[in-house]
Amino acid sequence: MHLYELPLLFVLIGLVLYVVLAGADFGAGFWQLADLLADLRSGAGRGERGARMRAHAHNAMAPVWEANHVWLIFVLTVTWTAYPTAFGSIASTLSVPLFIAAIGIILRGASYALRAGAASVAETRTIDTVFALSSVLTPFALGTMIGAIASQRVPVGNAAGHLLSSWTGPTSLIVGALAVATSAYLAAVFLAADARRSARASPSAGDQGDSEIEERFRARALAAGLVAGAMAIGGLAVLHSDAHHLYTRLLHGDALAAVIVSALAGLATLELVRRRGFEAARYTAALAVAAVVAGWALAQRPILLKGLTIQQAAAPHDTLVVIVVAVLAGATILFPSLALLFRLVLQGRLDHGPDLARGPLADADRSKIGQLLAVSRAGLLARAAGACLLAGFGLLTIAEAGWAHAIGVAALLGFMISGFFAAVPSQLAELDREEPAAPQ
Repeated sequence: MHLYELPLLFVLIGLVLYVVLAGADFGAGFWQLADLLADLRSGAGRGERGARMRAHAHNAMAPVWEANHVWLIFVLTVTWTAYPTAFGSIASTLSVPLFIAAIGIILRGASYALRAGAASVAETRTIDTVFALSSVLTPFALGTMIGAIASQRVPVGNAAGHLLSSWTGPTSLIVGALAVATSAYLAAVFLAADARRSARASPSAGDQGDSEIEERFRARALAAGLVAGAMAIGGLAVLHSDAHHLYTRLLHGDALAAVIVSALAGLATLELVRRRGFEAARYTAALAVAAVVAGWALAQRPILLKGLTIQQAAAPHDTLVVIVVAVLAGATILFPSLALLFRLVLQGRLDHGPDLARGPLADADRSKIGQLLAVSRAGLLARAAGACLLAGFGLLTIAEAGWAHAIGVAALLGFMISGFFAAVPSQLAELDREEPAAPQ
């Protein structure tokens, strides 16, 4: 891998995390819309069941929705810095769907904030409706942008493409619809797992309500998984006629391997959900979606836009070095923070209502020698991270040889990994040793 490709790898990692994490968030809004429409059709606009389902989706995603959008900011920032020509072309030609997605994200954020202060059932339903509609509109608009890039409808230049037809072609529309379907699929799996955790954590009170929610989201996960899979297969037929170059590359080489991984992970998810193995299904569902993004990237490489390769679009060497160093340095702060947040969410520490009781944990007392070794190991990791940072930055900025750049990149990756473990908050370890007080 060349240095000019490394920022694009970071962009793709950020895109995968955004598609999976924010996708599940968007999907929660999709299911809220489905519940609202079901209530209207049945004449039970204020039905207790629909309200419980919407409240569960809201409470499950509320602690993490804002953190999920960190990845979108990351993708945009690295792209416009490392590949300014491509970013300018995309942002100008696709300004309409980009604006629609931005409005949707703003409305969703406002809905999260306003829902806590709603004074009546009618206000809550209005807020939920705005949230649900924007949750469908946003992934669809972002998906059409990916489809426009994939079908090479974004020419190089400032607003060089048509503001409407560039993102409304067959590939754009099927990718936009697929983005909504996969979001619903991810959300159903994640929300079923959350309902199972809530029911197990508070068996005396969570009981029947959580079990009913779990069963409904289990059924939705199975249905959404089948729909998303069928749409993905149908998307190949659309690519065959509308973007044949991408279709050909998608079914050969490394891209084909990614497609196979996606299909196998999708089938594994359906089986796990059928067997109620929701925790494992979280990861296989995420892998299925991530493999789709990887397959597209591998099929498109080395073309970034029509007539523009990755190397041609890349910023100067010194800019790329600064980007790589900044991203890897920032990762040592970002990843431990997000790891702590999601650890708290998945363990139910941020749930609404009474504290969740857990069974006794294994005794985590350590000997004095063990404590000393642990302290020494932590210090060693911090020193190793510093050494890797200096070596990587020096080799990338001072040396000219290709082998030196390769070692420099490896050193920076070593800095990211060792720095991550050195900077992980002590609370992560404490979470496994603490036993919360019994519920009042």
